[in-house]
Amino acid sequence: MKSIREIKIAGLDLKWFVIVAAAVIACCVLGVLPSGMVGAFLFLMIFGALLNQIGNVTPFVKTFLGGGAIVCIFGGAALTYWNIIPAEVSENCSTFMKSAGFLDFYISALITGSILGMNRKLLIKAAIRYLPCIIGAVAAALGLVALFGNIFGMSAGESVAYIGIPIMGGGMGAGAVPIAKVFEGALNIPSETILSRLVPAVALGNALAIVFGGLLDKLGKVFPKLTGNGQLVMTKDDSLKEEKKELNVKGIENYAVGVIISTAFFAFGSLVSALVAKLGLDIHPYAWMIISVAVVKCLGIIPEHYENDAALWYSFVSKNWTAALMLGIGIAYTDMGQIIEAFSPMYLVLVFIVVLGAVIGSGLIGRLVGFYPIEAAITAGLCMANMGGTGDVAVLMAAKRMELMPFAQISSRLGGAFIILMASVLVPIFFR
Repeated sequence: MKSIREIKIAGLDLKWFVIVAAAVIACCVLGVLPSGMVGAFLFLMIFGALLNQIGNVTPFVKTFLGGGAIVCIFGGAALTYWNIIPAEVSENCSTFMKSAGFLDFYISALITGSILGMNRKLLIKAAIRYLPCIIGAVAAALGLVALFGNIFGMSAGESVAYIGIPIMGGGMGAGAVPIAKVFEGALNIPSETILSRLVPAVALGNALAIVFGGLLDKLGKVFPKLTGNGQLVMTKDDSLKEEKKELNVKGIENYAVGVIISTAFFAFGSLVSALVAKLGLDIHPYAWMIISVAVVKCLGIIPEHYENDAALWYSFVSKNWTAALMLGIGIAYTDMGQIIEAFSPMYLVLVFIVVLGAVIGSGLIGRLVGFYPIEAAITAGLCMANMGGTGDVAVLMAAKRMELMPFAQISSRLGGAFIILMASVLVPIFFR
C-alpha cells in the first residue's frame, strides 16, 4: 500500500488532484465549465484518471473485469444515464469525442505509431496468417450461437442474424448501421426497426469482450505458455521478435513530427476512402490508413527517425490519454439504457456464446498458424466482437496489450467489412 503522499492521479500529487477535481465539480454544478475542447478535455482527463485509479486498485475488478477500462466506460455510461453529470457536460464531451474528432485523433496516433514502431519482418509474417484467424473466430462464433439458439427456442437464422452477425460486425457506425441497411434490403423491414434489435447485442457483446480481455490477461499469467505477453507471433528467430528499443527524444519537436505523421496518414486514409466511395465501395478510412502505414513500413519508405517520432507520440498518447478516452467512450458511445433493456438470462447467454466462440475459434486457428493463442484470441477474436475502434482500445487496455492495436484495427475494420459482405449473402438464405 502506498502512503497518501506517494499517491499520484493523472500525474498530480493527491492533494493537488483533489484541488483541481473540486474546481471542476464546482464549475459543473454552477454551469460554468468551459465549452468546447477545454472543458471536455479537462473533465475527461480528471475523472477518467480517477475512475481508472479506482478500477486498478479494486481487487475483483482489477483481477477479473479489466480494471480501470471497464470502470471508466461503465462509470461514464452510468453518469450520463442517471443524469449525475449535467446534460451540457455530457453533450460537450460527446461532441468532443465525435464531431470534434478526439477519438480519430487518438486512434490515428495508435495505429501509425504502433505499426511504424513494429519489427518490419514481424509485420510481414504476421499479416499473411491473420485472415484465417478472423475466419476461425467468425465461424466458431456464428456456429455456436446457431446451435445454442436452437436449444433456447430461437431459430438458427434469427440467432445468427440478430445476435451473432451484429456482435462480429465491427461496432455501430461501420457495423450495425450498414448491417441494418443490408437487412432492410433483404427483408423489406425498416432499418430503424432492425437496428433496435441489433444495438443491444452490439453493446452487450462489447461489454463482455472487455471482460474477456481482462480474463485472458489473467489466463496468460496462470498459463504462461499460451501468451507472448503482447507478442503475436511464436518464433525462435530473434529477427522476428518485437523490437524493444528505447525511443530517442532529442527535443519537443519529436512530438510535433509524430502528430503530423499520424494525422497525415489519417487524412490520406480519408482521401482514399472518399475516392473509392465514388466507385461504389464504402470502406472506412481506418482501413486505408492501416494499409497505407503497413505498406510504408514494409517498404521502408519513411526514414527511421520519423518512425521513431511517430512511435514516441503513440507512447505519449497511450500513456496519458487512454483513461480520458475510456470515460469519453462511456459517455458518448455506451447507452446504459439499451444494455439494461436487453438484459435477460437467455439473451446474455447467447451473447456470451458468441464472444466465447470468437475467442475459441481465433485462439485455435492462431495456434495452428504460429500465433500465441491468447494474443490471437484478443486481436482476431475479441476485437471482432467489440464495438470497433472504441472497443479495441477498451479491450486492449483491459488485456494490458495496447501494442497489439494494428492487428486489433485489422479485425475491426477489414474484418467488419467482411461481416457486412457475409451478411448480404447469409440473410437472404436464412430468411427467404
